[in-house]
Amino acid sequence: MPEPVLGILTLYLNDAKQLEERSIYRRMIIEGKKIGLDVFVFTPMDVNTGKELIHAMIYDPVSGKWSRKWRSFPNMIYDRCRIQRSSRFEQLLRFRSRYNHLTFLNRPLRNKWTIQQTFSQKTRFRQHMPETLLYQSSSDLLRMLKTNPVLYVKPINGTGGRGILRIERLKEGQSLYDIQGRRQNRQIISPRKVTLSKLEAIVRKWCAGGRFLVQQGIPLRLPGGRFHDYRMLVQKNGQGVWELTGIAGRVGAARSVTSNLHGGGHAVRAEVLLKEWLGSAEKADKAMKTAEKLGLEAAAFLEESFGTLCELALDLAIDRQGRIFVLEVNPKPAREVFARTGDSSTYRTALVRPLEYALWVHKNKSTPASAKAAEE
Repeated sequence: MPEPVLGILTLYLNDAKQLEERSIYRRMIIEGKKIGLDVFVFTPMDVNTGKELIHAMIYDPVSGKWSRKWRSFPNMIYDRCRIQRSSRFEQLLRFRSRYNHLTFLNRPLRNKWTIQQTFSQKTRFRQHMPETLLYQSSSDLLRMLKTNPVLYVKPINGTGGRGILRIERLKEGQSLYDIQGRRQNRQIISPRKVTLSKLEAIVRKWCAGGRFLVQQGIPLRLPGGRFHDYRMLVQKNGQGVWELTGIAGRVGAARSVTSNLHGGGHAVRAEVLLKEWLGSAEKADKAMKTAEKLGLEAAAFLEESFGTLCELALDLAIDRQGRIFVLEVNPKPAREVFARTGDSSTYRTALVRPLEYALWVHKNKSTPASAKAAEE
């Protein structure tokens, strides 16, 4: 029997056909061969719809070289495409629509606001969600400022810490606010103090032409002044069951309001950072167990709400009391945070689990119901 085939669907970074995450895909192709899975990489631009063929990117571990080869459609598709403003993303939307009948390991999640509203339907998750409003006018900003000394303004589809503004109310009785942030190009906006009327004008301009959230800020500043949070990765395993792959701490760059690695942040083992933050190993362990339970339940709930998923990253804020808040959910997570902490075992697991899950999907898709019943 031929090996099952997994196509990794991604997008070119630009029109010069530069491929994002090439080194990760190379590693996944090598790991796939070890377990009997044929893996190639393609973008919607590589699809010949007339011939129903794909001009796939193939990596040969023996020669260490990439090449192109015309391939039939794969048995399964692992969608790694992130939102971008480009004609390439429009091609992706057309591909997803045309080939919706194919077997995808993961379907797209909705925007941050829809996910926030979905979580808020359940009491179980509501307690872990920061207070959040969809920004429509200054009244939304003013309403949030009444009850929150710190706010974040963020795009509903943003990634990598882009387009985020942090607002902090200064001393009571003074209508002064400290603002800082990151533009869409990740450029850091240095802190400055502004009046309320000036703040309203800045936020109006910041949110013009897009959709933004105003979100409660959780105290995350470390003693040295840098902001931190935690990246938790949950994935389906080779039996189709959700499992925690790992949790890592992220500490932002100096003067940055976010902790994203692409924005200059660095990774720390979660247990080390949490012990320092919460004051004891026992408290750190308790917080990590609570986070794991939350992550697995959240993944199952979002899959039930939006369709098939194979992995999710949850960005968590944990306050000084050990309370956990879900800041964001990412269905197309990077995994280098584990490599950067030196945890090579977790990093490998993060790469291999989608492959093992793909084999499980293929087996269960191709095994007749009678044979499955006999196995059970």
